[in-house]
Amino acid sequence: MLQNNKLMKSAIALSIIASSSLYATNGDTLIGVGAKTRAMGGAGIALSQGAESTLVNPALITDVKDTEISFGGTIFMPTIKTKMSPTEHKSAADISIIPGVAIASNIAPNVYLGVGMWGTAGMGTDFKKYPDLFKMETTLQLMQFAVPVAYKFSNGLSIGVAPILQYGSLDIHYQLPAGMGGSNVGDGQNQDFGFGASVGATYDFGNGFKLGAVYKSKISMNYAHSLTAATAPFRLNFGDKLDQPAEIGIGASFNSGPHTIAIDYKKIKWGSAAGYKNFGWKDQNVLAIGYEYNAGQWALRAGFNHATNPLTIYNTPSKTAIDMFNLLGFPATAENHITLGGSYKFNQNFSVDTTLVYGFNKKTSADVSAMFGPGAKITNKHSELGATVQFNYKF
Repeated sequence: MLQNNKLMKSAIALSIIASSSLYATNGDTLIGVGAKTRAMGGAGIALSQGAESTLVNPALITDVKDTEISFGGTIFMPTIKTKMSPTEHKSAADISIIPGVAIASNIAPNVYLGVGMWGTAGMGTDFKKYPDLFKMETTLQLMQFAVPVAYKFSNGLSIGVAPILQYGSLDIHYQLPAGMGGSNVGDGQNQDFGFGASVGATYDFGNGFKLGAVYKSKISMNYAHSLTAATAPFRLNFGDKLDQPAEIGIGASFNSGPHTIAIDYKKIKWGSAAGYKNFGWKDQNVLAIGYEYNAGQWALRAGFNHATNPLTIYNTPSKTAIDMFNLLGFPATAENHITLGGSYKFNQNFSVDTTLVYGFNKKTSADVSAMFGPGAKITNKHSELGATVQFNYKF
C-alpha cells in the first residue's frame, strides 16, 4: 500500500521512460563502433582499423593507404528483466539492428578525408503487456554522421578533426493507473538534430608503439514536448533536453609481428549532460583492453571492457523516486563485457570481419519501502549479446 500519494506520482512519472532496456553498453552508448574495434573490447583510440576509425579517433584514418570502405551492422540483443510487483517481467524489445558505413581516403600528400555514419547509442523497451509496469513502451535512437579530416606529419604525429551531425528520435508511451484516470500519455515520436565535433591525435614512435588521445564534444538535443508531455500529469519539470555527453579518452597500442595489444581509458561525462544529470547519472570510467593475432589472410581478436555504473542507487527515502527511475527507466547497469572476433581476407581488396560481444548479467536492487511499504524493493537484471558483421573493400 502506498504511503505517500505525491511520491507515487513522482515514481510513476519517473517510470515513464521506464524499464527501458539499453540499446548499447557503456551507459546507453556502444562500447565501440565497427567490427574490429568491438572485437578488441572497444579499444581503438591508438589503433587504426581503417575506415571504421572515423568515429573512434579521426587522426587514425591517416593509416589508410589509398581508399577503403567498410559497411555492415550489429544485431543487438539485450535482456532486461524487471521486478516491482511479485512478478518479474521481460522486455519484449529484445532485438535491434544497428547499421554502420564508413569511407576513408588519402586525397593528397599527408591529407586524408573520411565519411562515417553509425548507429551509436539508444534505448528502448516494450512492457505494454504489463499494467504493473504502466504498459511502458519507449524508444530512443541515435545516429551520428561524421566527416573527418586528418593530416599526417613526417615525425609520426597525426591530427584529425571530425564535425559530427547527430540525429535523434524519442518516443514515450505509457498508461496511467486506473486510480489516476487510466488515460494514455505520450506526445508521439519527436526528433532533433544536434551538432558536435571530435578532435584526435596519435603519435607513432616507429617501434610498434603508438599513443592516441581524443575528445568528443557534448551534443545538445531537444525532443520537443516528449519529456514535458510525459511528466506533465505529475507536475515534474525536467525539460525536453537529453544531451549526448562529452567523452575524453587516451589509448596506447603495441605491435610486434603478428601480435597487437591495445588499451584505452575513456571518461563519459553523463554528470554534465542535460537530462541525464537531472536523474542522478554520474561520470563513467571505461577501460578497454584488446588483443589481435594477425596471420595475414586471417586474424583473431579478443577483448574485455569494464565500465563503472553511471547510475546512483541511493536506498534512502528522500531519493526513492530517483532509484525508481534509474532501475525502471534507464537500467544502464551493465559493467563487464567480453568480446571475440575475427577477419578473413578473400584477396588484397576484399575482407570480412565478425564479432560477438557478451555483457555479463548484472543484478541491481533498490529499497522502495518508503513508497510501497516495509520490505518493498525493485530489482533489475541486465545482460547483453551482440553480433557484428562488416565488409571492407580497398581500392
